[in-house]
Amino acid sequence: MDQQLLVFVATVERRSFSRAAEDLHMTQPGVSQQIRSLERSLNARLLDRHQKGVRLTKAGEIVYYHAKQILGLYGRMEQLVGDLLHEEFGSLAIGASYTFGEYVLPRLIARFRERHPRIAPTISVANSRDVVDRVARGLLDVGIIEGQYGNRSVEVSGFAADQVVVVVPSYHPLTQVAGITAEILSREPWILREEGSGTREVTDRLLTRYHIVPTCKTEFASTQMVKEAVEAGLGVSVLSRWAIRKELALKTLVVLPFPDEPVTRPFALALPVSDFRTRAMALFADFVHEEAKHIDDL
Repeated sequence: MDQQLLVFVATVERRSFSRAAEDLHMTQPGVSQQIRSLERSLNARLLDRHQKGVRLTKAGEIVYYHAKQILGLYGRMEQLVGDLLHEEFGSLAIGASYTFGEYVLPRLIARFRERHPRIAPTISVANSRDVVDRVARGLLDVGIIEGQYGNRSVEVSGFAADQVVVVVPSYHPLTQVAGITAEILSREPWILREEGSGTREVTDRLLTRYHIVPTCKTEFASTQMVKEAVEAGLGVSVLSRWAIRKELALKTLVVLPFPDEPVTRPFALALPVSDFRTRAMALFADFVHEEAKHIDDL
């Protein structure tokens, strides 16, 4: 059954029998046979075949959800047994919110791999609420999130704070203005992340706190698109200092001296509440807390 579940999950995620066969070093008929055997044992059709690949049936959705958990538990069991033998190895599924996952985590992982080369991280990026949910369901070993999200199955511990700043392109007239006020910023066109993103949430808090009421707003679906739009002169924006380090170094973006006090948002580590955590999970958690004071220098 374990092999059948492994083949089934690979087929679903690759959306193809041939690509799953390639990944698993099997023949395509062998993959098809494993899927048929699983369907016979469950007396249900799990996949619909069509020209563009495969699609889950309703029964398939149920099996896929639980197969991911079963395979995750099996892998964690192997790692825990290895931990008893003091072996430092295994996979580590990490989920992170967009800003941290895209602009900080890659450098952090590079340092972690230097110290622990036999631990193999896999990284996925999602909003913080989804990351916490996947940690609680055992689909992720550890999460890095913005703020605090309550879940009795997850233990959350803060480790760093990200500063958000108001930015304009280096050639913008506001770079020559001595006293930036809310009234001045309200007259500028604004470039914002979409509703529901963590960056948009902290931007809205800043705008409300300092009584900035933009008369013109344009939304983009990613931080990279926002940066490109600001550099192109389309408007002012609020962005994470972590996300604009390269642009500040190249002097394509400039931080305006507004407001006087830094605006920050907390980041936290999310781990499942469990008596059994793999050594890889513990090592990564300790590493993140240890490296927190150096994050701005990564």
